[in-house]
Amino acid sequence: MAADHDRLSGRVRRYARVGTAIGGVAARLAGERVLGIPIDRAGHAADLRRALGGLKGPLMKVAQLLSTIPEALPREYVAELAQLQANAPAMGWPFVKRRMTNELGRDWQQRFAQFEHKAAAAASLGQVHRATAPDGRALACKLQYPDMGSVVEADLRQLKFIFAIYGRGDAAIDTTNVHAEISERLREELDYVREARHLQLYAELLGNEAHVHVPEVVPELSSQRLLSMTWLEGRPLWDFLESDQETRNQIALNLFRAWYLPFYQGGVIHADPHLGNYTARPDFSLNLLDFGCIRIFEARFVQGVIDLYRAIRDQNTELAVHAYETWGFTGLTPDIIDTLNLWAEFVYAPLLENRSRRIQEFDSSGIYGRDVAEKVHRQLKEQGGVAPPREFVFMDRAAIGLGGVFLRLKAEINWYEMFHVLIEDFDEAKLRRRQKRVLKKVGIELGG
Repeated sequence: MAADHDRLSGRVRRYARVGTAIGGVAARLAGERVLGIPIDRAGHAADLRRALGGLKGPLMKVAQLLSTIPEALPREYVAELAQLQANAPAMGWPFVKRRMTNELGRDWQQRFAQFEHKAAAAASLGQVHRATAPDGRALACKLQYPDMGSVVEADLRQLKFIFAIYGRGDAAIDTTNVHAEISERLREELDYVREARHLQLYAELLGNEAHVHVPEVVPELSSQRLLSMTWLEGRPLWDFLESDQETRNQIALNLFRAWYLPFYQGGVIHADPHLGNYTARPDFSLNLLDFGCIRIFEARFVQGVIDLYRAIRDQNTELAVHAYETWGFTGLTPDIIDTLNLWAEFVYAPLLENRSRRIQEFDSSGIYGRDVAEKVHRQLKEQGGVAPPREFVFMDRAAIGLGGVFLRLKAEINWYEMFHVLIEDFDEAKLRRRQKRVLKKVGIELGG
């Protein structure tokens, strides 16, 4: 009873803290927008980060989620909030012992040859400990923080509040589907049994890819809130940002394959592609480390991505409209189509030129796609706005996240050539059959 009361008290304190912080953002931005009251955005953004800095949960992902919606928050807030996930503090050993007892029983320590007390990494929903299995295998044990279900629901309500504020002042993007899609993906991330299946799915799809490595699940040491997998040795990609051009190009090439091969051969994307989700081996092959935020698409959606590429390449408006409608866009006027094509032309630009180049060659902001996104946003606002379909939300977010990684790597490779290798034999019906077979093998239902 006391433990339940402590959890309830903790949730009340969290709601109050989060509500005050987010409410402060709302009030200040509303004052700036409606009343013309100037604020020190950089200072206030730093205050907000400090107010939220000790919290566990998906609020540490808000900046990444909002970055797919231009001007949902000013740049200063996105930059500050982006630091939250990277600086997540770990929980101590007493917490770990309690959580591990809940997941594996009182004798849990006897089921490992060794289990490190200090977390190797900490993130928004859980932390990772190094361990050794009885057979000597090095393990990564991902342990979820307590009461994350309630925390996620609380944070999703706050996100809905942010979107409501955004919507009252700006109708360029209808965020209804955005919030629904984010909500479903975050709830899925709480289920480590599902994540284990995602991991096995990637092992199937990338099994023949020599330069990409996926850990193995250890089912007897896993549960719904504990995921044990083999430890993959490697260095963080941050270590390579100042490496020579050849090294950075090789890492980018491997990352391109790791991300896009599962999409075109399985209809699957990793919807959270940031530097912390990968490490590199001495040969610059990549280790994939996190499989919580995965989106699986029907084959028709993948066909739509290829159709839109061909539409932009051939300036075929009719095919572009078909692609947008395949994804679920409705109410498309000629002006809105032209505006959406501006964004598509930016995203597909590296794939249209058969030469080595940077992923983004011109942008004054230094943030991947920011200038184009803001132009698209302004035009959509003038044209009455658009409602992005749910399937589009994480595809767009992932493309921006991945482009940002390539931008930071300053990679110069032939994106056109790599893309065409992946799509040259694409067939929608063939993908549908393969997807059905692979998903069944790992126990995942499409759309489930």
